[in-house]
Amino acid sequence: MAAGDPSRHAPPPPAWSPVTWPAWLLIGFGWLIARLPVDSVFRLGRLGGWLLYHLGRRRRHIAETNLRLCFPHLSANERLRLLRRNFTHTATGAIEIMLPWLNPARDLSPRIDMVGEAHYRAAIAGGRGVIVLATHFTTMDVISQPLARFGDFDVMYRYNKNPAWEWLQLTGRGRYFDGVVERENTREAVRRLRRGRALWYAVDQDYGRRHSVFAPLFGIPAATITAASRLATLTGSAVLFMTIGRDIDAQRWRIEFHPPLRDFPSGSLEADATRINAMLETFIRERPEQYLWAHRRFKTRPPGEPPVY
Repeated sequence: MAAGDPSRHAPPPPAWSPVTWPAWLLIGFGWLIARLPVDSVFRLGRLGGWLLYHLGRRRRHIAETNLRLCFPHLSANERLRLLRRNFTHTATGAIEIMLPWLNPARDLSPRIDMVGEAHYRAAIAGGRGVIVLATHFTTMDVISQPLARFGDFDVMYRYNKNPAWEWLQLTGRGRYFDGVVERENTREAVRRLRRGRALWYAVDQDYGRRHSVFAPLFGIPAATITAASRLATLTGSAVLFMTIGRDIDAQRWRIEFHPPLRDFPSGSLEADATRINAMLETFIRERPEQYLWAHRRFKTRPPGEPPVY
């Protein structure tokens, strides 16, 4: 399993340092959750969403700000209802991730629908690798099992300085994917794509100005990473979107592969970022209650623009 280069990051605390104990306790609790019936997991998600809304003041403020910026046409009451539904999905996502990560013997595939698989199969058959673009919907790694069955799927991730969380995400994803590549390890990403593999990469987080350009998202300038364009230029890989959703009432998940992007990369990082964000906005508008609004997507501002959070 490939991982990131630890030398790129500040040395983490020892794995059993007292600062890691709360994380290890939560992981132990997650091990128990992973053995509950699925309907109990969804009930816990509703309870967790209620608690997150009432106790998570900082995250609530971030999500409220994002919804106000992105959906100014909604009334205050409409945004409040959307926010409450979103926190239910956010909490459910944090809980359900324990199912594949801490109980890999459990087969969730019967509850996961896959649409557009032919798009992926055709792209990977080209032999040039496939960059699978994703966005941070609250459903993420719970769909790892069916993706792993393709046999040629790798995933990029962000290093966590807490060794407990780092162990959890590396071990959890490593159960399904041969390559778990830290986002700064470009050399490893390129190597795997050139071998004709698929690389799952989320393109919608704000990592600052480095390797980013500003492109509109819901009409707001958003620092948008350019890695997809750069990787496609270096490897000639196909690029397509994969969207993921959750049906709380039916207690099911859905994966959808979209057709490969044509004429991508275009040669302009700004044009590519604008195109990606326009597609992301379309996907988010389809189920806005499931996007990770608690992330500070607009924390990096253009020069001279005031902070929004």
